[in-house]
Amino acid sequence: MRGESSDGNRFVEQAIAAGAVTVVTDSDVAPPNVAWAKVAHGRRALAALSANFYGRPAEKLAITGITGTNGKSTTAFLLESILQAAGRKTSLLGTIEYHVAGKVLAAPHTTPEPLELQRLFRDAVENGASEVAMEVSSHALVQQRTFGITFDVAVFTNLTRDHLDYHETMNEYFSAKRILFARTLAGWPRVAVLNTDDESGRQLLDFCKEQGTKVITYSTSFDLVTPHKTIAVRSPLIGRVNVYNILAASAAAWSRDCNAEAIRAGIGDLACVPGRFERVDCGQPFTVVVDYAHTDDALRNLTSLAREFVKPANGRVITVFGCGGDRDRNKRPLMGEAAGKGSDFVVLTSDNPRSEDPLAIINDAVVGLQRSGTKHKIEPDRGAAIHLALSEARRGDIVLIAGKGHERMQTLRTETIPFDDRHVAAEALRELGYESAAESWA
Repeated sequence: MRGESSDGNRFVEQAIAAGAVTVVTDSDVAPPNVAWAKVAHGRRALAALSANFYGRPAEKLAITGITGTNGKSTTAFLLESILQAAGRKTSLLGTIEYHVAGKVLAAPHTTPEPLELQRLFRDAVENGASEVAMEVSSHALVQQRTFGITFDVAVFTNLTRDHLDYHETMNEYFSAKRILFARTLAGWPRVAVLNTDDESGRQLLDFCKEQGTKVITYSTSFDLVTPHKTIAVRSPLIGRVNVYNILAASAAAWSRDCNAEAIRAGIGDLACVPGRFERVDCGQPFTVVVDYAHTDDALRNLTSLAREFVKPANGRVITVFGCGGDRDRNKRPLMGEAAGKGSDFVVLTSDNPRSEDPLAIINDAVVGLQRSGTKHKIEPDRGAAIHLALSEARRGDIVLIAGKGHERMQTLRTETIPFDDRHVAAEALRELGYESAAESWA
């Protein structure tokens, strides 16, 4: 099939030489001396063939798909916790990790490619799972990775600027997310759970109602009000943004017939989500938090949440952040400005520079940071930047290490190296003389 940067049809002869006996192609050129089929859409064909190959396992699962810019991972973890509290056997697929057949697996993609996705569904079914909570990325939707899958529940969290290096415009980005809710030959979601505090969520509300999807909307009025009763919610997850995530997961769980007690217990049982406002505690007299925030909107939410934890008289918000390479350049100054406006001191550093020069990325972001007028320093070495921020912190401060969250590697131009913000922060705190606590992520 034709891909984003190359055409797989170029490798047909190599595949035949390696033993392929049949070719399915979206090319007009018939391969010689082999059975072949011409299809209009290579990616859809791959999705359908993958499902058939593994015995159409998605048809044996109740699948909840979660899409949006921010909050997908936390909502998925919350939903899994609620479903388990309701006695269901579950699988989870998302940005942080996969939970399948009792194992925790590394997640190379937020939403796997079709062949891997169907294999994971098959493994889940064979292990007795009845439910799947999965994040569905805009890339996956455009690339038809979930083509042919009927989602029982589809959740929309929010839409803010991200991935415009791929989608080019916000309209295209929204159109990609909307695919999850659209009527297709495979059907359409039975229930749509929509954040109607978000403008895009309100647009989806009209879209879903027009096609006859049952809709549950949520917004930030708490206690948790369900169609049957009001639930007093207590959660270790903090901040207004997690109220949204809890509401999304609860509405999806209610759609899967989980009762109020399971919803309450599942929310209370989830202590944290890896790399999402995750604390690093080595006995220091200030708070250190690692978070995946990598958009301007996420940085605004993160710094706003941090501000709730510091007293203006004796506490500051110190933020370490960088911007990813080979991604939307236009969001870099927006991220710089958001970090600056929400912080008292900022250390601008590298994230995953990929093929780009880290200093060039920093130069893009510093423009917005300078607009904010906030005191800042530039340190391209991320490890040194984290050490710098921690050495600046004093009693009552909160240090935010933003951008990589749960990730354990850093992608450079020439290599990919082990790098976990949580581990690096703990090491830096030890070097600064603080006593280490247990590292749950090790």
